[in-house]
Amino acid sequence: MAAKHSETVICHYHVKPGSEKEFEALLHWPTLKRLGTVTDEPSQIYRGADEKGRPMFWEIFHWKSAAAFQKAHTHPDVLAIWEPMDMLCEPRDGRPNMEFPHVERLAL
Repeated sequence: MAAKHSETVICHYHVKPGSEKEFEALLHWPTLKRLGTVTDEPSQIYRGADEKGRPMFWEIFHWKSAAAFQKAHTHPDVLAIWEPMDMLCEPRDGRPNMEFPHVERLAL
């Protein structure tokens, strides 16, 4: 389970049809881990399709902190991944090409 002060993010990617393999190669948790910005818990990656059969990916991981999140947003190694990821995704149905809601796990 993620550290108490970590921030969980669910990355939602609308990947352009035909770009799935190239996109998969860019999934970036190993880079984030190497930079010390995420917890030790490995990311969870899911692949699916929307109602029109277009590919979608979800990646769930835990930032160590808000400061770690900010560090990643300025680090050249991360930007070198995010820029090509952005090009492999497309806006759909009024939604942006990628979404990154930070969420809190509920204990029910």
